[in-house]
Amino acid sequence: MAHATRRLSSSRPTFRGTGLAALAVLPLGFLVVFFAWPVAAIIGRGFGSGGVGTAIGDPLTWKLAGFTVASAGVSTIVAVLAGLPVAFLLARVRLPGVSLVRTLVLVPFVLPTVVVGLAFRALWPDGGLLPLVLANAFFNVAVVARTVSGLWSHLDPRTVDAARALGASPWRAFRSVTLPALAPAIASSAAVVFLFCATSFGVVLILGGAKYRTLETEIYLRTVELLDLSGAAALSLVQFAAVVAALVVGALARRRRENAVRLRSRSETARRPRGGEWWAVTAGLAVIALLMTPIVALLVESVSTSDGWSLAGYEALAGQGSRNALQVSGWDAASMSLRTAFDATTLAMIIGVLASVVLVALRRTPGRLARGMGETMDAALMLPLGVSAVTVGFGYLVTLDALPGDLRTSPLLVPLAQALVIIPLIVRMVLPVLRSVDVRLRQAASTLGASPGRVWREIDLPLTARSLVAAAGFGYVVALGEFGATSFLARPDAPTLPVAVATLISRPGELNNQMAYAACALLMIVTVVAVVLIDRFGAVRGQNSVGEF
Repeated sequence: MAHATRRLSSSRPTFRGTGLAALAVLPLGFLVVFFAWPVAAIIGRGFGSGGVGTAIGDPLTWKLAGFTVASAGVSTIVAVLAGLPVAFLLARVRLPGVSLVRTLVLVPFVLPTVVVGLAFRALWPDGGLLPLVLANAFFNVAVVARTVSGLWSHLDPRTVDAARALGASPWRAFRSVTLPALAPAIASSAAVVFLFCATSFGVVLILGGAKYRTLETEIYLRTVELLDLSGAAALSLVQFAAVVAALVVGALARRRRENAVRLRSRSETARRPRGGEWWAVTAGLAVIALLMTPIVALLVESVSTSDGWSLAGYEALAGQGSRNALQVSGWDAASMSLRTAFDATTLAMIIGVLASVVLVALRRTPGRLARGMGETMDAALMLPLGVSAVTVGFGYLVTLDALPGDLRTSPLLVPLAQALVIIPLIVRMVLPVLRSVDVRLRQAASTLGASPGRVWREIDLPLTARSLVAAAGFGYVVALGEFGATSFLARPDAPTLPVAVATLISRPGELNNQMAYAACALLMIVTVVAVVLIDRFGAVRGQNSVGEF
């Protein structure tokens, strides 16, 4: 009997390892075929043309890299400074309306880039460096606010009270006690914000024009218009190095943040502000008001014409614009966006949930090897967020003909690219929820004879269902507004709404401009409604709903 028991126990690790390997095949295979292969193909062609070394040695390359890093760094600083008072509001304040603030701060993060670009152009018609920096910061305040608040709400407030009792001023108590405790969350969120800002495409394209170019827009220019693959490959390598550095910093900071958390429920730490804390509350509310300003400006611009207030732009969406700027109507483009986003979200949820299950299992498996494999896989899943969408899109066109059915002409081409973008976001949302499931419940079910599949159905799925729905909704709204890869892959006779907007603003005529603003307003309204529903339905109070960045 003892011998049989030893045999059974010794066979379990092998079975577990085989099961994990089987689950990991789909997400890793998807990443290899639809990310690593296309990117490697483009970079390989660039090296094959023999000009990569020359392009890397070109001072213009490093000038672009310097501007990209500098502008992304300034945007990151602005986002962190703006996000901290909002994080305090979400983590420590109990006042009417805080739940609304929690929802409003998330809206900019999921708005399509073309919407944000046009919203800031409504405030700064000539574009420029300042609106470019502010627009990138506008996108990412939510990452800082909700990541930092997730840790802040778990910190023991008695440490600050002790410092105050010893004579420390509120500012000194924050600087010497709270800020060091929050440092892992701040560093983690700042690394992700820098990653998003450094790879920003639509905002730079709309607000930067020809004067302000980043690595991302220059890769687009050299690939699409100049066919300079060696130059594009060189820029991609420089961008990739910056992305890997940001991911390493983010991973290290995220691990420190996980170790720093000492769980306390939010209800124990949130209270009515006192004394100088009202200044922080006021600053947080001021940030929210500033975040809403571009959104209001876009709505106003969508009904403004040279002749006064008008709904002409909305009415014109039934057509193709002035001088047939579009090959389809605005409503057809909107319908295409809805269908494409649904396909992309379905695919991304399958890949993202499987990847999250594997990562959780690896984390729970003892040994450095399993932990190292999990961290490597986790970092690999984040890479698509930081590699040029243009590089990926062009890579699809030069590689996917080798697959059965030639996917280059398939309607699945755009959903595949969009899924690649939203998979990392879904993983970051689903992963902490799966990790929070009490392992003792799963062990009890296994002891009673439940198979791994039944444990998932009976334990994990009921406990995580609401968050899975929230992740799907979040992925859907992000896919709905995806512009980088879609702008390169969408056919002129089947554009998504963001691509149609970019086409309209590039054509002359007031009607085209009004159509673009009207389409952006509709995208924004759909996004806001979706975010409200997601936050109300799927968010667990006290949990970071934007994900575990």
